Amino acid sequence: MDNNLNITYMTIDAYVELDKYRFVYFVIMFTAYILIICSNSTIVCLIVIHKNLHEPMYIFIAALLLNSVLYSTVLYPKILFDVLSEKPIMSFSACLFQFYIFYSLGGSEFLLLAAMAYDRYVSICKPLQYPTIMRKRNICILLVVAWILPAGQLAVLRGINGDVKICKFNFKGITCNSTISQLYCEIPRVLIIYASVCFITLLILPVIFILFTYIRIFIITYRSGREVRRKAAQTCLPHLIVLINYSCLGSFDVLLAQIETDFPKIVSLIMSLQTVLYHPLFNPIIYGLKMREIYKHLRKLFCPGKTV
Repeated sequence: MDNNLNITYMTIDAYVELDKYRFVYFVIMFTAYILIICSNSTIVCLIVIHKNLHEPMYIFIAALLLNSVLYSTVLYPKILFDVLSEKPIMSFSACLFQFYIFYSLGGSEFLLLAAMAYDRYVSICKPLQYPTIMRKRNICILLVVAWILPAGQLAVLRGINGDVKICKFNFKGITCNSTISQLYCEIPRVLIIYASVCFITLLILPVIFILFTYIRIFIITYRSGREVRRKAAQTCLPHLIVLINYSCLGSFDVLLAQIETDFPKIVSLIMSLQTVLYHPLFNPIIYGLKMREIYKHLRKLFCPGKTV
């Protein structure tokens, strides 16, 4: 198959059919992109600069926010270009590359959340062993696995996708996500099986592990004092909120590929925008407001005259 075949796909204005507001959409999306870069990068820089934030929990938060920056940088430049284009066109090979990066970073998100859950579990349930278990070397291993494992697994999927024949050239989406499979003439069984394996290892298993660790944390803290429960809730609640938010968006993305019935345009647009707009902005807000030490440094940075 010729990977240089071009496909056309919908931009934001195609969904809502308001072509005359094209420039307005561009300004909104560009502003959102700048906010995502600035908000996530600010917290990452605070964690790097301040020594009291050089703890495993904050290192994983920095990695998660850096993941959001990379995720947005893969999607937004192309979206911004397409908003200003009369007829957005993309080569199939470029679409597969965007698909690969999109899901590699998405898988890394779940694995990083799993690493954060493990860190909280050891900190709360095995405090005496925490310095030994969460050493710098082990933290580095967890970070490398979180980024390398999805990239390695999806590299195989990328190779399989490249050999599949496509029959449709009109892609209904603002990014190359799971609905790219609707372009294929026929989906090979090996592709379905391997995609299911990736889905289980990069989404299902991390979510099960996270839920298991937090259930253990809540059982142990329930038997402890009130102060222990308060501290556990303070550090675990932001992670759970981020997990629930991202899991819902990921579930909808999977449903798009499995359900042949077309969703209403406005529903597809809203959910697509939540993935590229809401989630990357949601993370720094949650961690900036709910994590006390990060919030204190943010207050000092933006309100230097006020005491925290």
